[in-house]
Amino acid sequence: MPILNRVAEMQDEITAWRRHLHTIPEILYDTHKTSAYVAERLREFGCDEVVTGIGRTGVVGIIKGNLGAGRTIGMRADMDALPLKEVTGKEWSSTHANAMHACGHDGHTAMLLGAAKYLAETRNFAGSVAVIFQPAEEGGAGGKAMVDDGMMERFGISQVFGMHNMPGLPVGQFAIRTGAIMAGTAEFTITVKGRGGHAAMPHRTIDPIVAAAGMITALQTIASRSIDPVESVVVSVTKIHAGDAYNIIPEQVEFAGTIRTLETAVGEMARERMRAICEGIAAAHGATVNVDIVVNYPVTVNHADETEFAIGIARGVAGEPNVAVGVPPVMGGEDFSYMLEARPGAFIFMGNGDTANLHNPNYDFNDDAIPHGVSYWVKLAESSLAA
Repeated sequence: MPILNRVAEMQDEITAWRRHLHTIPEILYDTHKTSAYVAERLREFGCDEVVTGIGRTGVVGIIKGNLGAGRTIGMRADMDALPLKEVTGKEWSSTHANAMHACGHDGHTAMLLGAAKYLAETRNFAGSVAVIFQPAEEGGAGGKAMVDDGMMERFGISQVFGMHNMPGLPVGQFAIRTGAIMAGTAEFTITVKGRGGHAAMPHRTIDPIVAAAGMITALQTIASRSIDPVESVVVSVTKIHAGDAYNIIPEQVEFAGTIRTLETAVGEMARERMRAICEGIAAAHGATVNVDIVVNYPVTVNHADETEFAIGIARGVAGEPNVAVGVPPVMGGEDFSYMLEARPGAFIFMGNGDTANLHNPNYDFNDDAIPHGVSYWVKLAESSLAA
């Protein structure tokens, strides 16, 4: 079950779709051009249904097999881009200011379109395939929006599968694990208020910068002293603002960042410790503090049976040595987690080769990976829905 000949023949066409999508990156739910392009292609392919507006700007195509009635499985690609200025200099670079496909969602969308075209031509399966094109993965919870819109029930989806490219993993290779494969995320904003004054007379102030510095340092003890060493947790402060002059101690400091964990209970403990640490240090300095924590994506958890099935499909496409099983989880977040909470399924990584990292202004999806991803989708559909 290696790369399919018909898929290899389609590579140039799919590459053209991908590069066109790369030129029109759109942020969060504002994927209007991308969604319209996807819907137009799906209608051209002859999908039995093409439904737009699921989860605001999501698109779902339904392809019915020729081998009789059966289940419906879902296969998902994300469509949105990042608010980043592209510097690749490629011929197909972004034409939208301060937006670029720096995570490969253009490639994900193009590969699923390629699989949809193949499956609509052949229909060598029983039941139906739902090809799911999701907006707002990059922080907007578009996966949740589509689930909340009743997508699973409306189309009778019984299982759902996702895929993401991985720079550093060679093209033609896959990587997967059962259980937690990507982290649950939360964002925090901490505001420390003191009493401002002249920098030459600090004894007449309550310095929020000193208090905030103590908090930022102490927050690292959440990972080193509060959480079991065998558990994974990341607490990163990524933004800070305090003051505007050399000779003024400011009234207020604001800093912010992210918490990443692989267990729900660990995330809850990390948030509790964050509040306790900041409130304690603020009290010691005579300052006040507000800790605002927003819990975002849940942990992305692969289901055991579906993961074993996905492993078999990947091995059939790439060969057993080219499928890494039980790989360490990634501490990035992924809102496919919402779909995996709604239905059993599995999320797999596909090699993007020696390219720039994700979320980097030099990144570009590797078009050589297209036949591997499309073949994986096709064989997953046909094998899952075999008559």
